[in-house]
Amino acid sequence: MRTATWYSLFAKTIARFSGRPRTFFLAVMVIATWIITGPLFGFSDTWQLVINTGTTIITFLMVFLIQNTQNRDTEAIQIKLDELIRATQGAHNALLDLEMLEEEALDAFRQKYQILAAAAREQLGQGAVDTGTPEP
Repeated sequence: MRTATWYSLFAKTIARFSGRPRTFFLAVMVIATWIITGPLFGFSDTWQLVINTGTTIITFLMVFLIQNTQNRDTEAIQIKLDELIRATQGAHNALLDLEMLEEEALDAFRQKYQILAAAAREQLGQGAVDTGTPEP
């Protein structure tokens, strides 16, 4: 198993830190301080530029960190789902790694399961049990 890269560790740390209530409170305090200092600086263009530049830089950097975190989480979830499919008797192994398929192939799978769901709902309305697998 490969160890995490410096960027991965950094991204995880920043993501955890930025998602905490204390960090949100700190951001609110920075904004409040900026607002309070407005009259002191005469609401000048420089005063406005400070907050605009700061928030733009932070937002720009956070987009990449959030995307990294989201990508890692999504990949981990997909692997876990693949393992559940693989380990479940009667499950369709063709459903493994679906996220790698093209849109048309995904649509075909989706349509198949929509048909199965519609049939199950119809049978449920007729008093049938809504458990088990539809294949013989």
